Amino acid sequence: MKFKSLITATILSAIAAGAAMAQEAEKTVNLFFWPGYVPDELLERFTAETGIAITMDIYDTNEALLAKLQAGATGYDVVIPSGYIIQTMIEQGLLQQFNARDLPNGSKIAPAFAEPDFDPDRAYTAPYMWGTTGLVYDSAKTGGELPESWSVFFEPGPLSGKIAALDDEVEVFNAAAYYLGFDKCTEDPKEGQAILDLLTQQKPDLLLYGSSGTIDRVLAGEVTMHHIWNGAAHRIRKSVDTARYIYPKEGITQWADNLSIPSTAEHPENAKIFINFMMEPANVAEISNFTGYMNAISGSEEFLTPEIAADPAVNMPADFADRLRPGRECSPAARDLRNKVWTRLKK
Repeated sequence: MKFKSLITATILSAIAAGAAMAQEAEKTVNLFFWPGYVPDELLERFTAETGIAITMDIYDTNEALLAKLQAGATGYDVVIPSGYIIQTMIEQGLLQQFNARDLPNGSKIAPAFAEPDFDPDRAYTAPYMWGTTGLVYDSAKTGGELPESWSVFFEPGPLSGKIAALDDEVEVFNAAAYYLGFDKCTEDPKEGQAILDLLTQQKPDLLLYGSSGTIDRVLAGEVTMHHIWNGAAHRIRKSVDTARYIYPKEGITQWADNLSIPSTAEHPENAKIFINFMMEPANVAEISNFTGYMNAISGSEEFLTPEIAADPAVNMPADFADRLRPGRECSPAARDLRNKVWTRLKK
C-alpha cells in the first residue's frame, strides 16, 4: 500500500505540474517513437489525466527519423533521437528549443545527464532511456556460455544461420569497427574497406538484418543469438533464464535517447506537457520497468523493480566500465564512409 500511495502522490504532482502548463486548444500530441519503447498503460493514463489524445508513428533507426524530418515531414510533436545525431539535427534546424530544465520536472534530471556534450544546456532535449548495444544468446542452445567477444558474432561457426543483426547502419558498422580495433568514426578508406570485407564475409551467416521483432525472434527460437539493445535482452531474460548478454571486450556502444520537439511541431505546448509527464520519477521508472533500460531522472530509483537492479544486462557490472564506448557524432567524412559501406553491404 505504501508503494501505491507513493505512486499516487507522484501522479498527483505530475497532474498539478501539467495543469500549470498551458494546453493548446487542439488536445492532441503526435509521437514519432522507436517501437516498443513506452507502455500503453502510461500513454492511456497521460490522456486520462490531461485530456490530450496521443497518436503514434514508429521508426527503427535514427537515420530514418533524420531522413523523415529532412524531407519536410510535419505533424510530429515529440521524437526520440539518440545523442550522436542531435547536433546534426540542431545544425539543420530540425529541432526547436524548449529548455528542458525550465519544465516543472527539469530539476530532476540526474547530474550525470544534465550537461551532455550534444546539448550542454538541455535547450533542445530532455533525457529518456540510456543503455548499450551488445549481443544476447541462449546458453542452453550453445552448449554453455560464450566468450565475451564480438568474435562469436563475426565468426559464428556452428551458429551460422541462427544469428541476426540489427538493421542499423551505425550499430552494425560500430560493432565491426570495435572488433577490428578501429575508431568507429574512422575516415580511412582502407579501414572502411576492411569493415566492409568483414561484414560481407559475415552476411551469409546471418538469418537477417532486423531492428523490429528482436525479442519475439529470440523467444520463438528463430535465432540463437541476436545483435540487440540491452533493454530488449532484459525482456528476453525475463522469459528465458538461460539467456545471456555479452559486453564484448573489444568495446560496446553506450547510447542515450532523448525527447525532442521537431521545428515543425503543430502542438509544441502539448509536447512540453507530455515531456514533463515523462520526466516524473514514478512515470519514467514505469518506462524503465517496461523497457529494461535505465533512465536519467533522480528519484526514480525507489519505483524500479528489483529484477531491473539484479539483471547485469541492465545494471552493468563495474568491471566492464572500460568496455563502454559512448555514442558520438562522427565527422561528415566519417559518416559518408560509413554510409558507403552500408549501402554496398545491403545491395
